[in-house]
Amino acid sequence: MEKTYQPQALEQEWYKTWEEKGYFKPYQDGLDGEGYSIMIPPPNVTGSLHMGHAFQHTIQDALTRYKRMQGKKALWQVGTDHAGIATQMVVERKLAQEGQPDRHELGREEFTKKIWEWKEESGGTITNQMRRLGNSVDWETERFTMDPGFYKAVEEVFVKLYEDDLIYRGKRLVNWDPKLHTAISDLEVENKDVKGKMWHLRYPLADGQTYTDSKGVVKDYIVVATTRPETMLGDTCVAVNPEDTRYQHLVGKDVMLPLVGRRIPIIADEYADMEKGTGCVKITPAHDFNDYEVGKRNKLPMINVLTFNADIREEGQTFNSDGTLNEEMSGFIPEKYRGLERFAARKEIVADFEAAGLLVEIVENDMVIPYGDRGGVVIEPMLTDQWYVDAKTMAKPAIAAVENGDINFVPKSYENMYFAWMNNIQDWCISRQLWWGHRIPAWYDDQGKVYVAQNEALVREKYNLDASVNLSQDNDVLDTWFSSALWTFATLGWPNLDDPEVVKRLEDFHPSDVLVTGFDIIFFWVARMIMMTMHFCKDGEGKPQVPFKTVYVTGLIRDETGAKMSKSKGNVLDPIDMIDGIGIDELLEKRTGNMMQPHLAEKIGKRTKKEFPEGISAHGTDALRFTLTALASTGRDISWDMKRLEGYRNFCNKIWNASRYVMLSVAGDEVVEAAAENGTKIVITDAMKAACGANGEEAILSLADRWIISRLQFVEAEVTRHFDNYRFDLAAQALYEFIWNEYCGWYLELSKPVLWDENSSVEAKRGTLGTLVRVLEATMRLAHPIMPFITEEIWQQVKVLAGKDGETIMLAPYPVAQDAFRDAEAEADIKWLQDVITAVRNIRGEKNIPPSKPLDLLFKNGGDDDFRRAEENQTFLKKLAQLESLTWLNDGDEEPMSVTQLVGDMEVLIPMAGFIDKDQEVARLTKSVEKLDKEIERVNNKLGNPGFTDKAPPAVIDKEKEKATGFARDITKLKDQIEKIKAL
Repeated sequence: MEKTYQPQALEQEWYKTWEEKGYFKPYQDGLDGEGYSIMIPPPNVTGSLHMGHAFQHTIQDALTRYKRMQGKKALWQVGTDHAGIATQMVVERKLAQEGQPDRHELGREEFTKKIWEWKEESGGTITNQMRRLGNSVDWETERFTMDPGFYKAVEEVFVKLYEDDLIYRGKRLVNWDPKLHTAISDLEVENKDVKGKMWHLRYPLADGQTYTDSKGVVKDYIVVATTRPETMLGDTCVAVNPEDTRYQHLVGKDVMLPLVGRRIPIIADEYADMEKGTGCVKITPAHDFNDYEVGKRNKLPMINVLTFNADIREEGQTFNSDGTLNEEMSGFIPEKYRGLERFAARKEIVADFEAAGLLVEIVENDMVIPYGDRGGVVIEPMLTDQWYVDAKTMAKPAIAAVENGDINFVPKSYENMYFAWMNNIQDWCISRQLWWGHRIPAWYDDQGKVYVAQNEALVREKYNLDASVNLSQDNDVLDTWFSSALWTFATLGWPNLDDPEVVKRLEDFHPSDVLVTGFDIIFFWVARMIMMTMHFCKDGEGKPQVPFKTVYVTGLIRDETGAKMSKSKGNVLDPIDMIDGIGIDELLEKRTGNMMQPHLAEKIGKRTKKEFPEGISAHGTDALRFTLTALASTGRDISWDMKRLEGYRNFCNKIWNASRYVMLSVAGDEVVEAAAENGTKIVITDAMKAACGANGEEAILSLADRWIISRLQFVEAEVTRHFDNYRFDLAAQALYEFIWNEYCGWYLELSKPVLWDENSSVEAKRGTLGTLVRVLEATMRLAHPIMPFITEEIWQQVKVLAGKDGETIMLAPYPVAQDAFRDAEAEADIKWLQDVITAVRNIRGEKNIPPSKPLDLLFKNGGDDDFRRAEENQTFLKKLAQLESLTWLNDGDEEPMSVTQLVGDMEVLIPMAGFIDKDQEVARLTKSVEKLDKEIERVNNKLGNPGFTDKAPPAVIDKEKEKATGFARDITKLKDQIEKIKAL
């Protein structure tokens, strides 16, 4: 082994070896157990690793390696998502930067070719970074959501759902991005808190009607409040609460819509809040999600007044509440607003209300505004024709699967979030107005009739259409969440069920065992996977299959202050920088180089320099993975801690140095010197194998050997239990405690008296050397799922000495605790030994006695076990506590001036003769006596004062007397100590 631990070189070399030799494959020699699978949440092909990826990938890889070592056919299915909007934007920006024609000039086919070219050149960033994390995914079966096989699965699902009446096309309200010209999901909407305004506007009652308000004032209008005045052009009613006595008599009457002249009704609906604003709400069903629901309940017409650019239309589009055309209501828009950008129209409309005397007031208003996370502009609710999935129907079996325990959430509390959403689920908009993605397999004839099949030829065959019928395919693509909802089964080859290999993979790996994901996509992905899988995948008896048995929900990785990591805050940490290190200049460039706001870049730069004055040092992958695992408290957000990372880098060093000690102990001085002279690594010889009993030679186990073997069984059981319960933090903690404190901190030191004592027998030395090696070898297997690289490197060195074979630790069996090797007596005896040694070390620390100074140790008040342990372990005690002698004090023996610590009822005493400055200590104790004398005098004066004794309760007087007695007792003890010190 190299003298110093250098993770970068060994990590990349080992990963290359693992991948080349195919150790990540689920089907290989030695893996004959049942199947085990995890499907990676497919990262966007445009992306790069962030700390959240590193966290979740570490957990997934640890589970996969753990199960693989248990002999299961473990598949960690890898793949990436085509990321419709993100990828299209990346390529459009690239074309603009290179001065090439934009997508509209290129046309759909040529633009799509450009995306595929980009994907081949630049789409592998994240998969290369996954290799740096040590991900043991099955690269040979890597999938991409746009690869031909997956595309086939997507089309199959769409067609089948359409045939089952679970997909339909309708005109409904969606989140519309006016910049990207597409519908987007709620997950792609970023809600921002802003300081806005609320405009209070008068709407006159029609036909000159009036009413008397609660204050006795006669009015011919009602007042509505709105944060979006421009949408009033599409108002189709005003709503009041049915319980609101102020307006009950107005229900059924009409108002005249100002500026437009449209007559609209006043209706009663519970959506109107009596306590909010004026209690009157303008309803614009085509431009507000809440209003849309009011419109559906009350069968109101809908008027769309915005173009896809979010400009005011020349004339409003009028529809009935079911989305059909309304030919009765006028969509008139005053000429002066036509063509105006939405916010310019707002200014004009507010000004015109004010000029007409209809603007009551403008109120400052804290509000939340939705922005598109990609386009960066305010999202508009937009009435458009889209494709939908009947989610309400598909949700029913998905709800039951969690209720009956077929799927379990960890932590279980997330089931409540799942149920809350699923029980109130809305139909799912699955179409997007993009060019990159799975094009919707639907065709239209010249009359707009729709035909659904995988391609045009099948459409004509399915619907008996001859060549005279002109057909055009739908221009929209499917939402990426639609295709990723098929991830667990389509990645395994579905729907090619006539292929025996696909059938076998589905039998072995579906349902998958666990999904590791964040809580933020339980609705968007987890729930939809459950719905899709249960509809399309059935077992041999026709029962719907679930996509996974367990959903392990992780928290978010936050910065050290608890803030969410984001580029705009400049607090993002790149996991690769944690592994390889990065200089301050390069780190500043990454965080601020592309920022358009100089003041923000300066602020982030200052904070970065303060936090990382010299950049980030290299820590290696194993240290990063161990840190992430140790922080993985179930379901909680994690505040990143660089100090923990540094501490676990030191932990890796500790493991490395301990392993070198073991190897050097087995090798012996002559072998080590010969290797050093030749400039080569130590070669394992038959003599070295014999020295640690690798061939079954006779050995005698010391107490320390029996103890560490027993403790190994305990930690093996603990780590296994924690892995099975998804408590990765507790597994890491158990490993750390055993390796750092028990194996390195105690056992290595306890091995030295045996190995270095010339009087130790060959069998005793062999027992200790063998134990050193075997425990190290087993511990490396135990830690391998979390720390794959360092454990592989060390295991390769010690496996032969431990009597093990095999090419890689990845396929070595995971340790299993053996009760037969538990040794309660050895554990109790070593616990006693540790307590005594710790007591002596504490005394040294308290009295500043150097560790090299031999001490005389006295025992007092011991029992039979104490006498036995002291007798049997003199060698360990003298060596580890640096003792000159051990003596038992009998009853009646004079006790020298000593410092005492307790080990149970037994006293551990270190005589202080020669270790203290007599004059200084006598002076210190004398001052304490004088101080106590003054306290006694104070208490006696108090007790001699009738003003106190006559008024104070008896209990208070008794307490003062107890104080005086205690002070006198302490003075006596101190004076005894002074006399003893003077006699030293």
